[in-house]
Amino acid sequence: MSRVPPATKSQMLGRGCTKRCARCGAGHLFHRWFDIVDNCPRCGLHFEREPGYWAGALAINIGIVAAVFGVALVVALAFTVPDVPVVELLVVLVPLVIVLPIVGYPFSKTIWVAVDRAFMQHLDPRERLDEQF
Repeated sequence: MSRVPPATKSQMLGRGCTKRCARCGAGHLFHRWFDIVDNCPRCGLHFEREPGYWAGALAINIGIVAAVFGVALVVALAFTVPDVPVVELLVVLVPLVIVLPIVGYPFSKTIWVAVDRAFMQHLDPRERLDEQF
């Protein structure tokens, strides 16, 4: 494992948004679309720290889907009120809320790792040890 200089919070978040390791920026973190590796291939960062760790990634994925749905609905309503085409809106929005969580799944995992490292590592002094590697 190579020594990696500490990243800023914005660097970590940027790396997470592009499916890269929050600590070192390495890619290729997924075997398949839904299957993340256990450890970063470059720096060795272990991703799933405890059982239930990915609940944060689930919340991020749900939040992104809800935000996109809300914006799409408001924009559609803004352009169609008072004659809202309900059926056409459902034809667009229902597939959106089915496909978007699937597309966003790996991104939500790497974003969650970045959020965890950037904003919560100072709470646990054991996390500082991994900066030495």
